[in-house]
Order: sequence, then structure tokens, then C-alpha cells
Amino acid sequence: MTPHRSSRSAAAPMRPGEHVVVIGFGPVAARFVDDVTDLAAEGTIRLTVIGGEQDPAYNRVLVGEHAVGRAELATMALADPDALARAGVDVLLGTRVTRIDRSRRVLRLTDGRSGAVRELGYDRLVLATGARPNLPVLRGINPDPGAYEHLPAGVTALRDLRDARTVRAVVERRGRVVVLGGGVLGLEAALAASEAGCPVTVVHHAPWVLTRSLDAPGGALLGRALAEAGVEVRSGTPAREVLLDEDRAFRGLVLEDGRTVPGELLLLSIGVTARTELAEGAGLRTARGIVVDHELEADVEQRVFAIGDCAEVLCQDPSCRECPGRAGAGPSGLVGPGWRQAEWLAARVRAELAAVAEGGTAVLAPLTTGPAGAVRLKARQVDLACAGEVGGPPWEPRPDGGSVVQWADGAAGSYAQLVLRPDRTLAGYVVLGLPRSAAGIGLLHDRGEPVPEDPSVLLRPDGPDAGAQQEPRPTPGTTVCHCAGVTRGRIAEAVEQGAATLEEVRCATRAATGCGGCGDAVRRLVEEHAAAV
Repeated sequence: MTPHRSSRSAAAPMRPGEHVVVIGFGPVAARFVDDVTDLAAEGTIRLTVIGGEQDPAYNRVLVGEHAVGRAELATMALADPDALARAGVDVLLGTRVTRIDRSRRVLRLTDGRSGAVRELGYDRLVLATGARPNLPVLRGINPDPGAYEHLPAGVTALRDLRDARTVRAVVERRGRVVVLGGGVLGLEAALAASEAGCPVTVVHHAPWVLTRSLDAPGGALLGRALAEAGVEVRSGTPAREVLLDEDRAFRGLVLEDGRTVPGELLLLSIGVTARTELAEGAGLRTARGIVVDHELEADVEQRVFAIGDCAEVLCQDPSCRECPGRAGAGPSGLVGPGWRQAEWLAARVRAELAAVAEGGTAVLAPLTTGPAGAVRLKARQVDLACAGEVGGPPWEPRPDGGSVVQWADGAAGSYAQLVLRPDRTLAGYVVLGLPRSAAGIGLLHDRGEPVPEDPSVLLRPDGPDAGAQQEPRPTPGTTVCHCAGVTRGRIAEAVEQGAATLEEVRCATRAATGCGGCGDAVRRLVEEHAAAV
């Protein structure tokens, strides 16, 4: 990655002593704060982080695991307010920002408990407001996006710890669960609740679940795998109405075809929308998110930045060599891209401060997007990985001159589809029920390497002739934790430096602190390297 001199960053470089305020205290904000805390501790900057919840930053990706009793809050924590306070960071929990006055560089704050209102000045502002859950337009539910906290009892989107407590109460008594939406988070929650002993039904409006990530054959086989795991799927029929009892508690979901799905808990999983309300009120440009350029700047004065799910990178400068004009994207729902943005912005802060001290101009490596992040269904009963483009039937020519390779084994419930570019690198893939093959195919996709002339060898790691395959061999540079970008070599280095357990390696490298899907792989590597050491 070649460093470049930003044409704009030199215009208003950050100077020592400036007040940096972060709005939001989720995983992405916590990563930025963690990376600049030492600057606050030494007095180089003032740093304030504002969180709307009473709880400090925690791993929201694991809220579903917490709801079914698989992950405790102690293992989800991403920040220690006391340690931050000792380092000179002001942490304001249970506080809402109701207005950004950019002309005065002042925020209006409201204390969630007392209702007291006050103002707070800033020099640089980092918006990490994340995304809010989408609410369906159904009878029985107020469709106002701002009415999430006033949903009927037993209806939740499983976004925070309060939602997790609602779900856990139903799971502990083995209540009937209805999931509206067949996305990856909804399916993970459905499988976890089923494994905990709950009757579970997934209702999805499209013909098959994970519609954006799978083609019809893959969707059909995944539906069968879900049924075998105890999850009933009703697809192809939209929902129409939420049934409530006399206490306004959820009791059933009515479908458009007239059928009713009874339940004690309705889990909404129909996507998210970036939180842009504050930015809009401040006159910042928004589309599917808060519009920023490839340097994460949301305003022309370079004083307001946005990172994570609230940010939409949309550079429309045709002369820009880093990210020429392209369509932006809404919230990805993946923590990895947000963490990379947080790390890049922290590095920019350091570069600008160093440049001011040396009387020069900050030189930054461009913020680029890597290969499309893989969607992994983290469930014990179903193994699915997919990324990039979804291909059509193998017999149909592709516009780019590439091709599609497809395998299916109905008896085994396994499926694979590879979408190949003309140079035989992977534009996308779907692998169901073949975990070892999925790992090798994922390596090829991430590295941008071509598949073998005979792609069928990629299936052999899961076959009876395993060992004869030409499986891609991992190297020290192979990424193990895609959320945090941690390689095998970094894990080995941490073990050599004294980390002997999974938790110690997490603290040293941040591996397995995101979606948790790499936890078993990281644990195996720790054990292997610890034995060698």
C-alpha cells in the first residue's frame, strides 16, 4: 500500500491539546478510543466519549450468544471506564447528544437519568452512532423508526443488552420463538434458540433465506439443513399482522396467506438503517449513511468524521486515484470494516500531530476496501460461508467473460458454488456443509489467487480421499481473524511473548473479539504454538 500525500489533510491538521469527542460507544468507537487513549494519557489531546447506554462498550455481535446463555457479559466487554478515566479520558454513559452546532462547535447533551441538559465544546468530532434496527410495517406495531423502545412486550430486534434479557427470559422457559427475517443474524439466533430447546419458526418474505447471499439451490439446501436442526422455515409469504393479548404482549404472527404462527417472542431481523439523524440536523450530507470521503471526512472543514455502520464512503471526485467515483453502500453489519476505519482514523490523528511537531504535512496510506467480507453462519448445527457475488446457473454466460462452477450433494446436504472471473480468481463463493473446503476456498478469495484448473480438488478436504487434495497451505501471513485482521504469524508471536491462553491472546492481538467465528481456530493455534514453545 503506497503512502500518499492527502490534498486536503494539510489544510487543517490536528494540533496538540485539541478536544476530540466521540459520539457513540459501540465496538467501532471503542476501537478508536483504545487506539488514541495513550495520546489522552500524555496530554497530547483531550478525549471524550459519549454513550447512550448505561453500559460501557461491549461486543454487540455476541448479544445473541448472550441471550441464549452462551456468552457472558464479562467476555463481551470492550472497554473499562475506570481505566479510561485514569488515562484522562472522559466517559459519559447514559447520555444522549440531541444537537450538533457546527458553527459554534458545541454539542447539546441530555442526561438519560436526570434529564439535565448541558453543552460540550469540541475541536474534532467522530460520529460512531451505528445503525438502528428496521421495524416492519405491520398491524399491531408502530412503524415509526423512533418508536423502537415502545414495541409491545415480547417483540425485540436483539440489538442491545436489554433486548438480550428479554430473549433470555423466554429461552430459559423454552418458550416458542418466531423470527421475522431470514438474514444471518436471525438464523443464528433461531439455531441457538432451537438448540436451547425452544420451538422456533423463521418467517421470510422471499422464496429462500439469505436471499442476498445464496442462489436458489443453495437456499433450498440451507432450508433443509435448518429443518434438520429443528428450525421451521416459512418462506415466500410476507407477514401481515402482530397478534397481541389483553396485556399487549406478543402471541402470534399472521401471514398474508391467513396462517398464524403462534409464539411468545417475536425476534425482528429485517436489517438495519444507519443512524444519520444527528448528522442531518447538523447539515451534513447523508444518503444511506453519513457521507464521507476515503479519508472519512464528513465536512469540508475536516472537523467531523464518521466511522462504522453510520458511515457511507462515497467519493465522487473523478480524479481521485484512491477511490474513483462509485456508488456508496449502506451498513454492512460487519464489525471488521468498522474496526479498520477506526484504526485508520486513529493513525491519521497520530500522523497529523507528528507532522505539526515536525513542521511538515501528514503522509497517510490510503484507506482502501479489501475483498468482500465473508458471511459466516456461526452455528453448531449448520456450517455456511459465502462472500462476494452470487452467480447464476453454470450454463449461462457471464457478462464479464467469467464462469460459474457448482456442486450439490442432496444426500449429504452439501453445496458449493464458485463465481470465477476470466483470470480464474474468485468473484464470490458459497459453501454449505463443507467446513474444511470453505476454509481453503476462503483463503483463495482473500488472497486473490486463482482456483486450480480442476476446481473439484477444493472439495476433497471434506471427502473420503482427504489428503490427496491440493489445498491452499496457510502461511504466517494468512488471516485467521477477519474482523480484527489478525494473522497466524501475529498469534504465534503473541504466544512466544508469553500469551498462553485464548483470553491472553485476545488481549494481546484482538483476535476472536469480533463475531467470534474464529474462536476455535485461534484456540487451536494457541495450543499448537504453546506446545512448541
